[in-house]
Amino acid sequence: MADINLIPITSAQNPKVKAWASLLEKKHRDRTGTFLIEGVHLLQEALKAEGLVSIEAIAVDDERGWPEELAGARLPERTPVYALPASVMAKCTGTDTPPPVFAVVTKPRYGHDALLREGGFVVALDGVRDPGNAGTLIRAADAVGADAVVLGRGSVDPYNPKTVRSTMGSLFHLPVVEGDLAELLPEAKRRGARLVGASLDARQSCYAFDWRPACWLLLGNESNGLSPAVSALVDAHVLIPMRGQAESLNVAMAGAVLMYEAMRQRYFDPGRR
Repeated sequence: MADINLIPITSAQNPKVKAWASLLEKKHRDRTGTFLIEGVHLLQEALKAEGLVSIEAIAVDDERGWPEELAGARLPERTPVYALPASVMAKCTGTDTPPPVFAVVTKPRYGHDALLREGGFVVALDGVRDPGNAGTLIRAADAVGADAVVLGRGSVDPYNPKTVRSTMGSLFHLPVVEGDLAELLPEAKRRGARLVGASLDARQSCYAFDWRPACWLLLGNESNGLSPAVSALVDAHVLIPMRGQAESLNVAMAGAVLMYEAMRQRYFDPGRR
C-alpha cells in the first residue's frame, strides 16, 4: 500500500469533515444510510464484508499515515483515502483520543428471513439503551452462532459509535435488525418459536430449560426489564442461579450466560440431542 494516494484535508470546516462528523447523530445516519467505524480492526472486518457493505471513504491520521496493520489490505476500487490532522480526526469521531483510521460505510441491509429459520435461535433486545450493553450482546450472539439479533423499539441505535465499537466487528457477521417486537414476536410464535425471558422471579433454572427447539431469547431494559407488552407474550421465564451474594447481573452478563447455555445444549451436549 506504499503507493496509496492520501488526499489531504486540513480544515475542520471542510464540507466532508462536517458530513462525517454529522454521523455522530442518529438522524444523519438514518438520512444517509451510512455510519462510522473506527480503528484498524473494524476496518479490516468491513473489508472482509465486501458485498454486505460499501466503504464510502477512509480517513487516516496525517502524522501516522497508513496503518502498518493494513499494509496488505485490498481496498475497493476508487475508495478515497484522506489524511486529516489529529484534531480533525477527533471532531469526526467525537473522541478525545482519535483512532489512527476511521471509515464511512453503508449500513448492512438484512431482511427478516433470518428471524424465521426453522429451529433458529434469535436474540431480541427490548428497550436495551446502553450502547456498551447492546454491543456486547451483539458480540455474544455472534460468538454463540445466533441466527440474528433484533433491536426493538426503545433500544439504542445499533450504529451508535459506542455500540459499533463494542461489537468489535460482529455487526458484520450476523443479521442485526431493528423492528417492532409487537409485530415480530407473534409472527415468531406462529412459526413455532418459543419466547423465553429472564426473570429473578422465575422458578425454572436456565440450565433445566430445553433450549434446543426454535426460540427467541428476550432481554429487557437495564432498569425495568421486559416491557409489559413483551412480557405478556413470553412463553417461559428462566432464572440464572447465583450462589454468591450478588443481587443480579447486568443485562449484557445475563444475556451472555443464557446464550452460552443455549449453545451448550444445542452443540455440546450429545445426551440432549
